[in-house]
Amino acid sequence: MFTNLLNLPLDSDRANCAEQTLSLAGMTWDDYERLTEEHLGYRISYLNGVITIVAPSRNHERIAEVINGLIKTYCRKYNLVYFPMGSTTLKNPPLAGKEPDHSFAFEIDKSTPDLAVEVTYTSGSVADLEKYRYLGVKEIWFWGDHKIAFYSLVDGKYQEIEDSICLSKLTTDFLILLLIGD
Repeated sequence: MFTNLLNLPLDSDRANCAEQTLSLAGMTWDDYERLTEEHLGYRISYLNGVITIVAPSRNHERIAEVINGLIKTYCRKYNLVYFPMGSTTLKNPPLAGKEPDHSFAFEIDKSTPDLAVEVTYTSGSVADLEKYRYLGVKEIWFWGDHKIAFYSLVDGKYQEIEDSICLSKLTTDFLILLLIGD
């Protein structure tokens, strides 16, 4: 955990269940590039001179993997060709950089995913949409507080939608039912 490197007085058992986030203001794109080269297993993003470093918790990773599995199952069921991109670092220098929890391109392999998934267990938020807007990702799913929200990029802005554009038979209500039940 990166907080161990910082020698912070944190309860390590609690830290294993909750994400740890560190935001660094006044940073440059070159600073971001250096950090992503050293990566160390953290999720690192950049926007407007702020670098955010997240150490995902076990709960975060479990939820992200379940959503990842559901997307792959959907694609296999409906014979949709997909290219998993995982948490590939997406960059638009010097504006924005982001590592989604999972991402996918559909139909053809491309450098920018069509869909990115963000689990906002204790960090991140729809404020990350600004980063994704600069990166040109068509659809973003945010899971947080036992809810999922879909956002579609329309005319350079994200709009919340109920039905996925990328996976046309999926709705937010249906996914919540699958993820947490009644």
